[in-house]
Amino acid sequence: MRVWIVFLLCLAGHAMAAPADEEPIVEEPGTEEPVVEETEVGANPVQVEIGEFDEAIDIVEDVVTENACLNYHCKKGKVCEVDESNTPMCVCQDPSTCPPVEGDFEHVCGTDNKTYESSCHFFATKCTLEGTKKGHKLHLDYIGSCKLIEPCLDSELTEFPLRMRDWLKNVLVTLYERDEDNNLLTEKQKLRVKKIYENEKRLQAGDHSLDLLAHDFEKNYNMYIFPVHWQFGQLDQHPVDGYLTHTELAPLRAPLIPMEHCTTRFFEQCDADADKYIALEEWATCFGLKDQDVDKDLII
Repeated sequence: MRVWIVFLLCLAGHAMAAPADEEPIVEEPGTEEPVVEETEVGANPVQVEIGEFDEAIDIVEDVVTENACLNYHCKKGKVCEVDESNTPMCVCQDPSTCPPVEGDFEHVCGTDNKTYESSCHFFATKCTLEGTKKGHKLHLDYIGSCKLIEPCLDSELTEFPLRMRDWLKNVLVTLYERDEDNNLLTEKQKLRVKKIYENEKRLQAGDHSLDLLAHDFEKNYNMYIFPVHWQFGQLDQHPVDGYLTHTELAPLRAPLIPMEHCTTRFFEQCDADADKYIALEEWATCFGLKDQDVDKDLII
């Protein structure tokens, strides 16, 4: 449980402004538009101090060519280059240009069951396969080297949401306790979590039996409604449209799979209509919430 809480503390920081790790499964035609930030002030031309001279002196200023790629952002797997007219464009990164890997902990496993040295190597490789059937199906599966993931049994699948609900609740409580600078939770979120934090009936974090987790969910059901909505909102970022794609799920599922072998099957089951998107209603149902308790206004 402590490992899970530390993981989502990192995830929460990334989710506030996390970029998409890869392309969604369902691709729509369109032109990639760069995100251009405010241009930084460039270097001043070299200034020549004239002083007092009897005749005029022509001052030659160095012409500084601004780096067109400076504030031109490309998605993972691509880098910015300029053409002859100094126009920036995104091109696939050569995997050999990725930073050296410091250790095995940087390895990632693709859905092709191949271990890549780092996420940089993975996305660079995926970019070179754009437009192909293989590239369309290739996604980052989980963090770490590829290994045998045991099949998830039906009985184990029913246990998974018990731990997930309890984990989400405890993560929110931990964020609330540590949010001294008001940068982990918004004010509206803190008001919601405060009610959970101050509730004397709250089950404290710990290694609890499945029976106890099931009993607590039934007894203190209302404590779990907001955490389930909160996690959905953290993931629904690119774009914020009320649906989760494979790409948006990646920050949660990729680190979980090595620890919870039912992760993949659980999220596949959440997509009840098999349309490659998980709606809020489908998400809530997966976590055992009642239909009348699904509220878009809780995505705050």
